[in-house]
Amino acid sequence: MNFKDNKAIYLQIAERICDEILLGKYKEEERIPSVREYASVVEVNFNTVMRSFEYLQSSEIIFNKRGIGYFVNAGAKKKIISIRKDYFLRHEINDFFKQIYMLDIPIEKITEMYNTYKQQEK
Repeated sequence: MNFKDNKAIYLQIAERICDEILLGKYKEEERIPSVREYASVVEVNFNTVMRSFEYLQSSEIIFNKRGIGYFVNAGAKKKIISIRKDYFLRHEINDFFKQIYMLDIPIEKITEMYNTYKQQEK
């Protein structure tokens, strides 16, 4: 996995797991790979992935069944979307609008590109 320098690696791994939940790779109430398995996949230290899992557990995205492993919480998908939407609307949208304004990009162009993107994702 390629990591960015501007965010802690454990948070990037947590985001990746959330992406995988949103994309249906890990379904609600199903087991996810163990900490060691996931560390092997993303090629990082076991402790870094453990920190990611602890973060996701404290956010109520996953839960641990002692001796069995980690599982995706019921409602995790909805919770992830809610958290991300809130973060985007509070922290990122103003930068997005600023760029559109400074670059004089018509909203119609943004709408067109967004609609094209949605079609490609189907």
